[in-house]
Amino acid sequence: MKTIVCELEGTSPLSWGKYYQVEKKEGESSAAFEERTWKERCHVDSQDNLLITPMAVKNCLTNIAGYLGEKIEGEGNKKWGKKFEAGLMVLDPIILYHNGNGTTPIKKEEVTGEWLFVPADGRRGGSTRVPKCFPKIEAWKGTARVIVMDDKIDLKTFERHLRAAGNLIGFLRFRPAKNGYYGRFKVNSVKVVEE
Repeated sequence: MKTIVCELEGTSPLSWGKYYQVEKKEGESSAAFEERTWKERCHVDSQDNLLITPMAVKNCLTNIAGYLGEKIEGEGNKKWGKKFEAGLMVLDPIILYHNGNGTTPIKKEEVTGEWLFVPADGRRGGSTRVPKCFPKIEAWKGTARVIVMDDKIDLKTFERHLRAAGNLIGFLRFRPAKNGYYGRFKVNSVKVVEE
């Protein structure tokens, strides 16, 4: 078992679409409600720092292993998908930092809104559309800590998959895996910090 620390940097905007529940004020219109609450779609910690959830990181890695479909050398037709699904664990979120210095967390209050005319039921191709606003940031950096429990997944294999995931899968709303182009990232460094 080993822990791998990955320094990531966004190569495209990042946008959230988290489900949230907030009480509507008496007499408040749907438009006014959306205007007041849209930032609630962000994932944040207790200090309102923006983040990418641990499961988003895990799913990104699991998805790329299935997408690439690489065979494990010396194991016949076995592929990396099941190894990544069962053999990786992510317990901590990626706290997002400004691109310039990498030491100042990005706060929820700093996001800009992207207004879109989207299906009311949230399903692609829906006939009834409504205006919704999605939080977005243009640039970010962050650190992912991934626990690798399957010793068959070496650093070289892990890094190859992570780099491909940054281009082909991505994070959050409108990512490449969901017909978009947000949430892409590059890998600045990958290192084992604990075995």
